[in-house]
Amino acid sequence: MLCYRLVCTPPTVRNPNELVTFYPRVVNNTNIPFTRSKTTLLQKGLKYNLHAKSKNWIQNLALEAETAISLLPTNEREVYRKLVADHIATLNQKNPTHNTHPEEKTIRSIQNKLSKNNAMITRADKGNSIVVLPTHQYETKIQNFILNNNFCTATTDPTNTFQTQVRQKINESSTLIPRDSRWKYVNMNPSAP
Repeated sequence: MLCYRLVCTPPTVRNPNELVTFYPRVVNNTNIPFTRSKTTLLQKGLKYNLHAKSKNWIQNLALEAETAISLLPTNEREVYRKLVADHIATLNQKNPTHNTHPEEKTIRSIQNKLSKNNAMITRADKGNSIVVLPTHQYETKIQNFILNNNFCTATTDPTNTFQTQVRQKINESSTLIPRDSRWKYVNMNPSAP
């Protein structure tokens, strides 16, 4: 008779002062130096979105205000137009159109550095990291991946052939797919990724 002995170990208690190491947010595999502000922006990740207003947001605000004012009684419209015009004038003084978001300048600076040094930014294989690496190194890694995984290159695009086969099978299966809903299962403009 076999018996297995079950040993319960208490959960490990982690010291709150103990630091846990994670993958670094930015890995720079080039000799391009980045300032603290550029590194901070890169550490926000590839999905980070600038919270900048569009260039003509004041004009859109004025148009929306005029639309709202046109719904007011005619004797009140001029008073509200004057109020809105004064507020928009102060907004124009506070927000000149040439003033861009400071992170936009940093992004353009990073893009210029990368293009001058023939480098690029990509996602790391593991973790949620960003990798800065030379473009030729990235292309070499792609070529090695294709060669090492026995991919074969096609001389023609198989998308149209595949799409024709899909359409034939859909038309043959009249009992499964009703005639009026067959269009839902066919891609109208197929293209290879």
